[in-house]
Amino acid sequence: MKTLQVTLLAFAVMVLVLPPVAVADTPRGRVTGGVNYELPGWFKSSFLILNEDVEEASQRGRHLMLFAHLEQCPYCARLLDENFRQGETKEFTEKHFDVIGIDIRGGKNVEWFDGNSYTEQQVAKNLKVKATPTMVFFDVKGNIVLQLNGYRKPAALRQALEYVHGKHYQAQTLAAFVEKQNKAAVYQFRKDPRFSEMANFKNYDKPLAVIFEDKDCADCNEFHAKVLSHNEVKPELAKFTIVRLDAYSDSPIIDIDGENTTPKKWAQSLNLVYRPGIALFNEGAVRTRMDGMQFHFHFKELLRYVSGKYYHQFDTPSLYNAARREELLKQGVVIDYSQ
Repeated sequence: MKTLQVTLLAFAVMVLVLPPVAVADTPRGRVTGGVNYELPGWFKSSFLILNEDVEEASQRGRHLMLFAHLEQCPYCARLLDENFRQGETKEFTEKHFDVIGIDIRGGKNVEWFDGNSYTEQQVAKNLKVKATPTMVFFDVKGNIVLQLNGYRKPAALRQALEYVHGKHYQAQTLAAFVEKQNKAAVYQFRKDPRFSEMANFKNYDKPLAVIFEDKDCADCNEFHAKVLSHNEVKPELAKFTIVRLDAYSDSPIIDIDGENTTPKKWAQSLNLVYRPGIALFNEGAVRTRMDGMQFHFHFKELLRYVSGKYYHQFDTPSLYNAARREELLKQGVVIDYSQ
C-alpha cells in the first residue's frame, strides 16, 4: 500500500510540473466580398493642385468631381461598372465633368483650394467622407455644390449629374430637382410590421431609426429585400424603434429637438439627399446617418455603433469599423462585405 501511495504521489507531482498542453489559437478570420478594380482610363490624370484643376474644367465648360474611393470597395466597383465603364451615363460624365480619383487612405499630397497641402486621407477626413465611393462636385470657385456619399444606381446618379451640370444648385436642392423631374412613381411604400407610427420625437432618448423614403426611391426595394430582411441585420434592428417617413411629406411633426417641422424639412436639415436616407438617434441626439447604399454588414455595424453607444468611444463610424473589424477577425469571424 505504501508503494502505491508513493507511486500516486510521484504521478501527481509529474502532472503538476509537466507543461500544459498547448490549446490551438483560434484561426484568424478573413474578409470576403471585396472587389479588385481600377479607375477608368478616362478619369483625369492630375497633379492634385485643385485650383488648377477647377480652372481647367471651367475653361472647358465642365465641373470638377472628386471620386473618393477605397481599395477593394465593392460599392466603388459596382458604381464604376454600372455608370462609368460604358453607356449613356459614362458618355455624359466624360463630356461634362473632369473626374479625379483620390484614395481615402492614400498618402498623395493634394493642394486644396486654400493653398494648403493635405494627404488624400486628410482630405477625406476634412470632407467627412463616411462611405465609399463619395463624389464631391465643385463650382468654378472651388465651392462644394453637391456631395454624394455612397453608391448610386445609374438613374439616381444621372439625375445628380444633370443637376450639377445644369447648375440647378444655384436655385434648388437636389431633392427638389428630382421631385420636379419625376412624374410617375418608381416606388410604392412597402409595409413592415417593425415600423412604428410616430409624429412626436421630442426628447426620445432610446435607440431610434428614422427612415426617409419617397416615391422616387429607386433603391428602396433592394434595401428592404436585401438589407432590412437580412438575418444578421434583424437582431441589431430589433434594438431600435423604427419609423418610416415620406421625405416629400409636409405633414406636421415634432423633431427630436422639439421643433415643429415636416418630414420634408427634417430630411433636408439632416442633409439626407439619398433615398432611403436613415438617421440614427440615441440619448436624444442624432448619432450618425446613412446617406448612401450600404450592404448588410456595414448597416448592421452602423446600428450597433449607435445602439451600443460606441460613439462615446469612437468619434466616427469609420474609426469604430476599423476596431470592430479587427475584433471580429481575431475571433475567427468571416466578414462578408457583399450583399
